[in-house]
Amino acid sequence: MGKNKSFLTETSVRYALALLEISKENSNLDRTKKDIESLMQLYIENKDFENIIKNPTYNKNEQTLIVKKLAEKIDFSETTLNFLFLLIEKRRIFFLSSILKSFQNLLNKEKGEVNAVLTSAKKLNDGEINNLSKELSKSINKKIMLKYEIDQNLIGGIKVQLGSLMIDTSIKNKLKKFEQILMEK
Repeated sequence: MGKNKSFLTETSVRYALALLEISKENSNLDRTKKDIESLMQLYIENKDFENIIKNPTYNKNEQTLIVKKLAEKIDFSETTLNFLFLLIEKRRIFFLSSILKSFQNLLNKEKGEVNAVLTSAKKLNDGEINNLSKELSKSINKKIMLKYEIDQNLIGGIKVQLGSLMIDTSIKNKLKKFEQILMEK
């Protein structure tokens, strides 16, 4: 299994890097970024799309037709559209989700940005969110691309996922740790 995951990661990074480079050469990196974000959103919101992409029973012609119809609705750049056709031709469209994530990671790294997810038990106002974002940005010396979520299961406090780092000051987490201590005794 480790070999397959390694192949998936290497392949995804290689294709994502190629898309990044061709987008820079064509001076349409911002447009490609927008297209990638649209594709990721589609992946999250539409399980049918994910199933079509991952289903090996669809042949290249069917996948190409689906991407063309999708492109009519989303209005992809020529670079993105050609990239998707290349993935279909090379039978790498199955890696699309991983390639999209790799592209975003490479782009963020190049721009000195880090994705972060802030989760709180109750709704925070814009000022609180901005202050947290500024403090995080200052502490790691990079620009933070913050996504905000509310999860009432946290009971209170906040949780921040910053790349591979997790900062969890939620009451739920504190209760969980307390429970573990009690179980050990």
